[in-house]
Amino acid sequence: MIVLGLESSCDETAAALVTGDRVVLAHRLLGQEAAHRPYGGVVPEIAARAHVEALEPLIVAALGDAGLTLADVDAVAATAGPGLIGGVMVGLVTGKALAHAAGKPLVAVNHLEGHALSPRLVDPGLEFPYLLLLVSGGHCQLLRVEGVGRYSRLATTIDDAVGEAFDKTAKILGLGFPGGPAVERAALAGDPRAVPLPRPLKGSAEPHFSFAGLKSAVARAAGAYSAENLAASFQAAVVDCLLDRTARALDASPGVTALVVAGGVAANAAVRGALEALAAERGLPFVAPPGWLCTDNAAMIAWAGAERFAAGMIGPLDAPARARWPLDPTAEPVRGAGVKA
Repeated sequence: MIVLGLESSCDETAAALVTGDRVVLAHRLLGQEAAHRPYGGVVPEIAARAHVEALEPLIVAALGDAGLTLADVDAVAATAGPGLIGGVMVGLVTGKALAHAAGKPLVAVNHLEGHALSPRLVDPGLEFPYLLLLVSGGHCQLLRVEGVGRYSRLATTIDDAVGEAFDKTAKILGLGFPGGPAVERAALAGDPRAVPLPRPLKGSAEPHFSFAGLKSAVARAAGAYSAENLAASFQAAVVDCLLDRTARALDASPGVTALVVAGGVAANAAVRGALEALAAERGLPFVAPPGWLCTDNAAMIAWAGAERFAAGMIGPLDAPARARWPLDPTAEPVRGAGVKA
């Protein structure tokens, strides 16, 4: 089985070809950091236009890298949400057109499911069910992954996602864009104990996350401490919150095969190291994709498409583009989080 994957949900345009036996035949990605850097964040209209210009050449290049044509592909998988709706529409409509023209099945993929299943692309031994900490710019969730298309949300953020907090902290400290890597670099030169910052909801019986108060505390402390010390202290606070909430979820989720982390923030070395130690304490394997597979990419979309295709989960050509699309639509609403959760 060979699946062509397309990703355009935010500010990376990507195309990849992945086989059902976990071989990445080709992977092309074009970022937009230079276009958005003057604004300190992603501008949806600029992102959508860039996807329109970049996607077709990337698809052609990926097919060329693999020595394939569209006729050799068994299915086309495209991100159908959640994300910036303009970008999602570009990728999904392109996927529909290719699938229709070539007579191939379309698999409409939830971007979050791409992250959730990406560890299985690199670890054939990872079996269901596993506990997933999904941490990205738009989401911070703990999910019990029971199988393809089967997710039980145990916790989510009641306000900001952890990746968003990294980006805002970078902006407050003048560290540049993208914010997550910038904060991590600055933290290497700082003292994580230098700035007294809060750990929202740490120790709480409530299962969820909160990062808005931490972000506000960084804003109040800016100017009184060096950017390096603030970055290091912020990162340490984030790690403490993630560990506390994840440990609580492990207590409430017996029988999992592994502790897994995915999403853009999973590329952060301090976060990965702390979670690996927690998994070792609990006697569980720890699984994290390599850094390139943590950030938005098309290989994870192709792999999720392959998993769904193998399970007979093929989407119709009129599958809608969605700005919001929870992995667990049956989860109870959370105070403050709205439908984003």
